[in-house]
Amino acid sequence: MIRRWASVVAAVTLLGGTARAQGASSSPLLDVLHYHFALTLPDSGHRFEAAVMITVARRGPADTLTLDLAGLDVDRVLVDGRGVTARRAGDRLLVPLPVGTHDTLLVRVVYGGTPDDGLIIRRDTAGRWTYFGDNWPNRARHWLPTVDRPSDKATVSWWVSAPASETVVGNGMMTGRHAAPPLVPGGAPREVTEWNEIHPISTYLMVIAAAPLVETRLGETACGYGSSARCVPQMVYTAPEQANYMPGPFAAADSIVTFFAQLIAPFPFEKLAHLQSSTQFGGMENATEIFYSDEAFRRHTMNDGLISHETAHQWFGDAVTERDWPDLWLSEGFATYFSALWTEHARGDSAFREAMAGIRRRVLSDRRVATRPVIDTTETNLMALLDANSYQKGGFVLHMLRRSLGDSAFFRGLRIYFHAHEYGNATSADLEHALEQSSGRRLQAFFDQWLRRPGYPELTVTWAYDAAARAVHLRVVQGDRFGYFHVPLTVELRDAAGHTERATIDVDALTETAATIPVTLASAPTTLVADPDVSLLARLDVK
Repeated sequence: MIRRWASVVAAVTLLGGTARAQGASSSPLLDVLHYHFALTLPDSGHRFEAAVMITVARRGPADTLTLDLAGLDVDRVLVDGRGVTARRAGDRLLVPLPVGTHDTLLVRVVYGGTPDDGLIIRRDTAGRWTYFGDNWPNRARHWLPTVDRPSDKATVSWWVSAPASETVVGNGMMTGRHAAPPLVPGGAPREVTEWNEIHPISTYLMVIAAAPLVETRLGETACGYGSSARCVPQMVYTAPEQANYMPGPFAAADSIVTFFAQLIAPFPFEKLAHLQSSTQFGGMENATEIFYSDEAFRRHTMNDGLISHETAHQWFGDAVTERDWPDLWLSEGFATYFSALWTEHARGDSAFREAMAGIRRRVLSDRRVATRPVIDTTETNLMALLDANSYQKGGFVLHMLRRSLGDSAFFRGLRIYFHAHEYGNATSADLEHALEQSSGRRLQAFFDQWLRRPGYPELTVTWAYDAAARAVHLRVVQGDRFGYFHVPLTVELRDAAGHTERATIDVDALTETAATIPVTLASAPTTLVADPDVSLLARLDVK
């Protein structure tokens, strides 16, 4: 995700899904397996009608399914076809369950109304009605009755009745489209569009778009790297006025998916659609259908950096999802770093170093980084977690792991981590263990230092050349604002002719570290550059 700074259906069919990782539900004894949503969008306006069929596995003696639902009207609730009296408790809907254990239940909720949030309903710049799901972090509850937290992953299918003038896009693959009767005699023609996502995803990724969108097909991409088929179908949906701008920067979409698939694993879903939308984020990684800001299309500011960031989320965030919000960096830090890796792949080492330098500058200038850790277990405002800790510091932590472990062990560890948790949830400890497995090194101290405490090292480096000994005497003094860090520091010595040599020293978690570096340059060094490859997250001052 890129935060932008700037009539009810009479019968609901049940569609199945693939085998899935078990997640938490409204109690440890209840596990939502599948949601099937049937939505009737109006010809115009904000009020919609809907029904959902929820498949719930009961693992023990649980008597109540708790769903998150805010503000909408509930007409009736049925469990296995029998009406029940559900109770509202604030933003929760408490559904009584029949006596039983170790069984599967079908819970149907018929509801509707005008959502306060979650489904963004508005007219576009041409006055046309548009509908875009906007669920992150826990805003699905404003239009979808769900267990609205990242640890509860389920498959999802959609049955959407909308005006025929609108294109409907949902998670997964389209499974049907047919004409439907108008809502009122003589009303606008309508169509029902059906979509089905066979892989379990978190509720914040379950969305539809309904708007006058034009599809530009990017073709069968990343061939040989699809998981559901050999290739990955990609397409772009835009307002009609932007269609002639396509594919534009999306010409890189094939290469981006191919590159990430080669690094980690085949693309984990059935398709990848890129949509011009109206939501509060500059980019949102909804599974199989990325929503980008309307403005980026209209002003032609869309770029492959944003596309690569959101595409990386399909692996990290969507297929492997953080178990709870304090580990959001497992989503946003990964997307930030993988976007930089795309820059390295597409534009070379110099562009990559520039990207990492920009990420470091963002971290060093951020006040929250100075006061809160990346794994922030005390923040209750989930929107506040969209900060430089989750994005830039998390991304730079991955960069330091890569530099410390080496490319082979680092990417092998990421592949171990991904395959162990694909279509399920993960924690920072899970990543730590996977990288320990790939590298044979203990990483608890590294994870504690960089993820579980605020800040970063502040290092002042002084040096002097000893001509008699042909050596440089180095002194590194640490500031104590964030406590002391144990880090490797690479320095590069340069002479007047431009010749260089490098050395790496261990900076101890102390006030001061001293080291002597033998010099083999033909002449005395004239310059010392600390961290020439931008591999260390630190404030550096060389004197």
